[in-house]
Amino acid sequence: MYPAFRQLLSQIVPFTEKELDMVESQFVFRQVPKKYKLVEEGKIANELYFVLKGLIRLYYTKDGEEITGFIFKENLFGSSYDSFLRQTPSIQTLETLEDSEILVITKEKMEMLYETVPKVNVLTRKVAEQRFINSQMILSSFILDSPEERYRKFEMQNKDLLQRVPQHIIASYLGITHVSLSRIRKRLKDEKS
Repeated sequence: MYPAFRQLLSQIVPFTEKELDMVESQFVFRQVPKKYKLVEEGKIANELYFVLKGLIRLYYTKDGEEITGFIFKENLFGSSYDSFLRQTPSIQTLETLEDSEILVITKEKMEMLYETVPKVNVLTRKVAEQRFINSQMILSSFILDSPEERYRKFEMQNKDLLQRVPQHIIASYLGITHVSLSRIRKRLKDEKS
């Protein structure tokens, strides 16, 4: 039913067709409009998402300002993962940046899959490992790279997002102001000319 989903799962773990059917059957398809909050800060995240189409932004709120922590695009699992795992109130908000099509699984159904399809444990571990690696790369970049270097890396790794995500959100993700981002982009454009 969802070839991209099945293909990604099979790339991560060698599932049988029957196992894939069992996993897929526990996910529910959902269409959500742009600016829809999937998880709100202070509420417990009871769902995990797989992005078929669209974008989901994970952000924190501090002193009334939204600070982007990550942007989940197509073929990525998204969640407020620590809230989902520990069933504690989320310190993050997950909101769609575009009209999106997602596959959704609840915590309860996920736990059931751990029992009925043991390979899901390996899948979850590998997805969590990738999230950890991404987090380490983001943290390392904040410590080691200049704002311009962070932007260059973002541009190299996420060129498609430059057209899809508002500039102030990209600036927030890079830990810089919208004005600084404009200056960096202008300087890089001038260098290419």
